[in-house]
Amino acid sequence: MKIVVGYDMTDSGEKALAVGLDYSKKLGAKLILIASLVGGAKEDVEEINAFEKGLRLAEKKAADNGVKCEKHLLMRGNTPGEDVVSFAKENGVDLIVIGVKKRSKVGKLMFGSTAQFIILEADGPVLAVK
Repeated sequence: MKIVVGYDMTDSGEKALAVGLDYSKKLGAKLILIASLVGGAKEDVEEINAFEKGLRLAEKKAADNGVKCEKHLLMRGNTPGEDVVSFAKENGVDLIVIGVKKRSKVGKLMFGSTAQFIILEADGPVLAVK
């Protein structure tokens, strides 16, 4: 079994990571952490380094919890939602875990463009963590 966590180093990303770790540990699943940078190869070196560091720390957290983990920093020129959905399809993922942020009353009607896109476009189940 493979579980993907869309990880962006925000509070909601940390909550998604915690849930992904918990599910992976309980189910004996492989955890795959992915982060997506929208601009493709033109991204700022500091931003790339920050995301790589964040992914390494999250990977260490998984290892400390006895969870098999791999990490991917995607810079394919897609939106984060497109990257998560296409990565999940390409890699036969069983579950996608994403964090959602608290929104205004209007924003509560939709999770946000990234989360909404993933929920609507993913082939398999998506767990949205608040």
